[in-house]
Amino acid sequence: MLDFEPCRAPKAATPLDKRRAGADPDSMDLHDEPSAASPFALFRQDAQRWVVPGEVAPSSDLTLRRILAMLYRHVSLRAMLWFRLGNWCQRRGIPGLPGIIQRHLYHRYGLDIVIGSAIAGGLYIAHPSGTVIAVDYIGSNCSIIASVTLGLRNERAFPTIGDDVFIGAGARVLGGVAVGDGARIGANAVVIHDVPAGATAVGIPARVVGAREPAAGV
Repeated sequence: MLDFEPCRAPKAATPLDKRRAGADPDSMDLHDEPSAASPFALFRQDAQRWVVPGEVAPSSDLTLRRILAMLYRHVSLRAMLWFRLGNWCQRRGIPGLPGIIQRHLYHRYGLDIVIGSAIAGGLYIAHPSGTVIAVDYIGSNCSIIASVTLGLRNERAFPTIGDDVFIGAGARVLGGVAVGDGARIGANAVVIHDVPAGATAVGIPARVVGAREPAAGV
């Protein structure tokens, strides 16, 4: 079995590094800590991924009319709106509603997601049905294709996902692993070790087959 090296830390600590180091959320800015941002700001970033599905559109491209049209057209975006509402209720200690919304997401959209998960804006879930998300953190502008599982393995530890990560259909990311910024997880891969920033991981168990520099500004 191939052991992976831990993700290399950039010169400035990223949200991924801070969470892995157990940083106090109060010391993190809005980009670091999704709970500090409004649900509308986070959902707006989610909607930017649907102007051209999977891409990141400029914020100026979003109008109320376009957002309403995309909500009508895309089931996945409706699911993200419900998640952002439930997540906001959970983090503000509003009783009852988070559980109701989590069950609604599962029964209506097939998306099994822990409603209190810390997930930054711009999450793109192409096909929510059959996807399971239980994570420590997901960074900005990540893409999840279909039937993906992000969750625990042999102990109660959950994945930490960086910014701009792509996770292919049927992939599994299990346990307290860290997936670095800009990494790509191939379809049906089973990730049980850390994946470095910019790397591509495939296979069962997943192994690194290539690496690239994360996009500038990530």
